[in-house]
Amino acid sequence: MTATAANTFYQRTRHAKKVMVLDLGFLGDTVHLLPSLWMVRQAYPHAELHVTVASHVTSIMNCVPWVNRTWGYMRYPRHATLRENWDMVARLRREKFDVVINLNGSDRSSWLTFLSGAPERLGREPDDGGPWFWRRMFTAQVRYPTNAETVYQQRCRCLELAGFPFTRPEFHVETRSADLRAAEIMETDAGNYFHISPFTTADYKELAPEQLAELIGALRQNFPDKRLVLSCSPAARELEKMKQLLALLPEKPWRVCAGNLNLEQVTAVIRHSALHFCGDTGTLHLAVMTGTPAVAWFWPNPGLRQWIADDEKYRVMVGANESGAPFLRQITTTSLVSAAQSVLKSG
Repeated sequence: MTATAANTFYQRTRHAKKVMVLDLGFLGDTVHLLPSLWMVRQAYPHAELHVTVASHVTSIMNCVPWVNRTWGYMRYPRHATLRENWDMVARLRREKFDVVINLNGSDRSSWLTFLSGAPERLGREPDDGGPWFWRRMFTAQVRYPTNAETVYQQRCRCLELAGFPFTRPEFHVETRSADLRAAEIMETDAGNYFHISPFTTADYKELAPEQLAELIGALRQNFPDKRLVLSCSPAARELEKMKQLLALLPEKPWRVCAGNLNLEQVTAVIRHSALHFCGDTGTLHLAVMTGTPAVAWFWPNPGLRQWIADDEKYRVMVGANESGAPFLRQITTTSLVSAAQSVLKSG
């Protein structure tokens, strides 16, 4: 492979008829894939475009009508078996893709790319270079550092290095009125409510229940014209935490969606809200995807920079995990309210 092979990848493949973009990440990875996927769509306007994502988040691709087909790959709540992996390889080979693109560099996705049988395979080299045989899995490789920019910007730059016409990262998603109505919200309510996704996967990423109740009270006081919508996943842990939070509130929020919304429906609710509040969880990615302003509270995650959009519409307060404290500390309710006021003013 010559030194210019990556630069000429798009020129060599611009007449491709069938293209697969293979990414096996979870919700955040899938959302951050969309701008580069849009670049691929624009570069191959007449091709049949397929994408592979983790099977439990395939429904989010229903918001992306310009992809011809979505494939699911088992990642959660268990890993794909050896038999399932071989079945996946067989399906890929039967489709006879002209091009397979894999920009995350993981071992599993790299093997699937290699075994797909596609004559042209673009990969992103891992920061550590990967195993000695890694380069043999691809017909072209690009190298772009992680942690320098958001994940979606990184992936767009990877395509640019492969000769794809670069465009400003855009998500191009659609939501349906029916999905909004699933939360008993109408399109005429758009911009008249705040959406709060208070829980994550672990206590150390969350505000204490008492502070969440305090925040809800402060939002009611400082934004009396905005109604409040609370939602959580159907996980037993989050349902119990929602029950405990509601017990601390003197007044029930306008809408409470306790585990009864799917990904498309949550996306519609977030898209039509005036402002989204959350912790370090997937709903922040949905806010970025839909262009909805957001205020979030995060634990001191070393990879934080990769997942936060560089835009005034998004404010992230980073707390501390103090010894012996089960919840985030050093984020005040006043600072969250001030961030909300600032975000709304900048919009």
